[in-house]
Amino acid sequence: MSNRQVLTQYVYQIAATLYAGGVRDVVVSPGSRSTPLAYAFASANDLILHRQVDERAAAFYALGLAKASGKPVVLLCTSGTAAANYFPAIIEAKYACVPLIVLTADRPHELREVGAPQAIDQVQLYGQHVKWSVDFPIPDEAPQTLPFITQHTARAVLTAMSAPYGPVHMNVPFREPLTIDLQEVLPAVNVQTFAATLTPPVEAQQALCDIVAKTARGFIVVGEQALQTNNAHIWAFIRQMKWPVLVESLSNMRGNIPLDCRDYVIATYDAILKSPEFKAVVRPETVIRFGAQPVSKFVQLFIEEAQPEHYIVIDENVKFRDSIAMATCVIQAQIGEWLTKLPITTAIESAYVEEWRDVNELAMEYIEHYIDGAVDEGAAMSHLLAGVPEETDLFVSSSMPIRDIDTFFLPTTRDVRVFANRGANGIDGVVSTAIGFSQKNERNTVLVIGDLAFLHDISGLLATRYQACNLDIVVMNNDGGGIFSYLPQAKVPQHYEELFGTPTALTFEHIAAMYSFEHIAVHNVQELYGIMQTPRTKIRLIEVFTNRDDNTFAHRALWQQIMMGIKTWQS
Repeated sequence: MSNRQVLTQYVYQIAATLYAGGVRDVVVSPGSRSTPLAYAFASANDLILHRQVDERAAAFYALGLAKASGKPVVLLCTSGTAAANYFPAIIEAKYACVPLIVLTADRPHELREVGAPQAIDQVQLYGQHVKWSVDFPIPDEAPQTLPFITQHTARAVLTAMSAPYGPVHMNVPFREPLTIDLQEVLPAVNVQTFAATLTPPVEAQQALCDIVAKTARGFIVVGEQALQTNNAHIWAFIRQMKWPVLVESLSNMRGNIPLDCRDYVIATYDAILKSPEFKAVVRPETVIRFGAQPVSKFVQLFIEEAQPEHYIVIDENVKFRDSIAMATCVIQAQIGEWLTKLPITTAIESAYVEEWRDVNELAMEYIEHYIDGAVDEGAAMSHLLAGVPEETDLFVSSSMPIRDIDTFFLPTTRDVRVFANRGANGIDGVVSTAIGFSQKNERNTVLVIGDLAFLHDISGLLATRYQACNLDIVVMNNDGGGIFSYLPQAKVPQHYEELFGTPTALTFEHIAAMYSFEHIAVHNVQELYGIMQTPRTKIRLIEVFTNRDDNTFAHRALWQQIMMGIKTWQS
């Protein structure tokens, strides 16, 4: 065979094996060395090609595709520093357990470490931040080559999709010339892979039941769950337990709540657990946590202070994800039918459940009353939540937006879900992730983000020039880093603004115009309800102007009112 034929067969075998493993979406950042694979992905009818020229933004875009679909997504870039730009999103994918198949094209072995342009050491470039890494052989006619790349490509997909999900890295070297014979149909691949389902052993299930049967005072925490988790199994467990359940916004169990579970849902925990009086009343014997750690620091502090006899973590991730080192029992398992079939005998005290329920309802009343007259970002979030249509997914940035969601997203029967990048909790790449998420999401998508996080990933908007996109981008513009106003740094006026507040005095109407978005400036947060009720015809950039100092004062005043209300309740 000619070199061109060998190269063609090689890259289409990789593409076909990826497809056989369940890959449907490929994100490409164009470059020279990745040409053979880019041609194969673009020409194959069975694969969906996405483009983003900025590799850093492309990786977060792929992350969003995978979070929305629950399926592995391929990333492809050229050699050199392009591959390094994938790193932030790979780190997020590792800690958020998102399946990415990272393909980095490379120089052939004879051009490595000899001063060739765009040649860096790419072998195991991402270190321990990927689940597995492999350096492929150069395309040739050796009879072992195609079976090797087939097996290792299949292994890459299986590794990415084995619990817990995560990123893998395939480094693929090519010699020039780099062109191939284009084909629309992928070749047949004779390999099948099946990932295991993690069900806990009988001993673990019995240990859980034994602890529950002896617990008079306990509560459940539901954090962010693994992709494709069926929350119906958790609701069934809650019905059996009848314990208070602290439902984080990212669990997607605050919306569309079954009516027979409503009385057990505690959504105001971040506010009420600021009260020493309340914490003393509801000190638990047992805590059961599903999934990741909660966003709320005050839940973590409460568990650490309470020192419960039993802290049970049920999670498919084996890393414990327990920053307070309190776990006494870790059950590695996926959420499944096993949870609904446990022979639960509950000894929970009804008075204990009532204490949680009463104070939760008290806090909700304060929050609802507060929303009516407040003009800060918390009120803005509430009006936004009330205005979005049914079947809406919010993609929320880290820092203040996710915390405001956690405080102001009250339980509802409406079908609203919340997603975020909380693996590493960074503000980088949020725009790109949300755009990618919207591409695979059949529901309405709204990005909620602060001005600094928006500026941090503004190049992510390039993706909207290559793919048709449909979403709202809501920017809370308080001219700086609002989260720092709640930290000890804010009490030291020297250098605060230049190091932490970091105001830019930028507004975004010109960004909207550059990308042909509709721009809506909001100076009265109550306007958000009507805006979100109005169907969009194209991407809308909704810029909500707020004041950092006013936000901090209003939030603290609300928390103080709730704590005073709890004191009155207790007396």
